[in-house]
Amino acid sequence: MIRLEIYGNGETMTSVAELLDGSEDVARVRLVDAMPPGHAVVAAVVQARAVDRVMARLRGHGVAEDDMTLTREEVLGQSTTTGAEAGLVWEDVLGMASRNARPIARYIAFMIVAGVVGSYGVLDYNTILIVGAMAISPDLLPITAVGVGLVDRRIGLAARALVTLLIGMTLAAAAACVSTSLQDAFGVIPEDFDIHSTVLGTLTTVSNETIVVALAAGIAGMLALETRASSGVGVAVSVTTIPAAAYLGVAAGLREADQARGAVGVLAANVAMLIVGAAGTLALQRLLARRAAAGGRRFTIFGG
Repeated sequence: MIRLEIYGNGETMTSVAELLDGSEDVARVRLVDAMPPGHAVVAAVVQARAVDRVMARLRGHGVAEDDMTLTREEVLGQSTTTGAEAGLVWEDVLGMASRNARPIARYIAFMIVAGVVGSYGVLDYNTILIVGAMAISPDLLPITAVGVGLVDRRIGLAARALVTLLIGMTLAAAAACVSTSLQDAFGVIPEDFDIHSTVLGTLTTVSNETIVVALAAGIAGMLALETRASSGVGVAVSVTTIPAAAYLGVAAGLREADQARGAVGVLAANVAMLIVGAAGTLALQRLLARRAAAGGRRFTIFGG
């Protein structure tokens, strides 16, 4: 359920309440006096499929962006809806993308930790540690933000998210490099470790598997972000990035230039296909949603 709240001048809010009450996609419209005197709050419930359209009408009515708040609420128990709440809410997706496009301190810390853990996973041939590094990494967030920026033609947003992603990948690889260099200096790298081992071969060579898996992961990542399941699916997305970034750091730490170049190629190919998958999924959803809205149908494809 999408709850809308608007604050502003009392007279303006009265006209806004009348506008919302006249829409078949809006219910439970309430107009309440607020402080300071002469101000009011309008609250209403908007069907998910109509949020973008309702917001556009409110902006056209002169309502400022900062005066409107959208909240997604989970409805418990039986619901009489038949899919209206499962549609793509562009305002929600765009808001998440804007937040995820910035390299905040927590994101940077997670990427550094993922690089360190990943380096141990590579050096020890330890799958559990590599999966742990993938679980730590939040790289799904800027990847999907790039996709949103491209689909909405917000080049600034896409550029910021891409820079954030590159910063994260660089820090993960750098952390793995420092970790490997220190282990090498103290002589604690496992004696049986061979960076040329076939066990690690997929981290240096771009193949059809590389392309397909990254593309599928990009699709899953975008759908997961929309349905608030990103924490679980993020591990699957990071399978295409963190192992390659960690291997790149390990190769750099051991001064293996050829292996490092191969890892850079794999990482670049994976990131490109992740973005293509995420952007393509979102573009298809948006196209289908617009067609469904134009035809008066409810859009539930890919919903969550």
